[in-house]
Amino acid sequence: MKHLPKALMLMAALAAGACTNANRFGNGSGSGNDASMNNAGVTSGVLPGSVDDPTSSAYFQQRVGDRVLFAVDQSTLSPEARATLDGQAQWLLTNSDYMAVIEGHADEQGTREYNIALGGRRANAVKEYLISKGVSANRLNQVSYGKERPLEICSAEACYAKNRRAVTVLAAGGLTS
Repeated sequence: MKHLPKALMLMAALAAGACTNANRFGNGSGSGNDASMNNAGVTSGVLPGSVDDPTSSAYFQQRVGDRVLFAVDQSTLSPEARATLDGQAQWLLTNSDYMAVIEGHADEQGTREYNIALGGRRANAVKEYLISKGVSANRLNQVSYGKERPLEICSAEACYAKNRRAVTVLAAGGLTS
């Protein structure tokens, strides 16, 4: 057991060392933009794919917002939800190489069948709103999970409120229905 800490330190050092040279495999093996990148693989001071990269899914998730919440037994978009969806629509219009699946969710109250239908109405409300803002319908798909994928599990309003949602999940390339 006394060798385990040393082995872990060695593994960590090797892993960190492997990430230090973006062009370690030779010229042109990266993203194709080697001329615009510095030695750390960073373009314009922003790490590609990071939350600071406005073309990344991480940016969409954390800065634009990937989810909207609903009131009990409702699929009507609140003003806050519309504001978030306005940002999603703008992002999707700017980043046309992404497709999206809109997931509809419900809290644990009610039957499975009722919540699947409610999740479907919520996902559809988001999809229709994004289409009304100019996002092409063929870039959007929807699915309802009802109460099957809760974020929070407890029998309290605070948990229920987080589970009454629609989440826009990005995918690069084409979608299958």
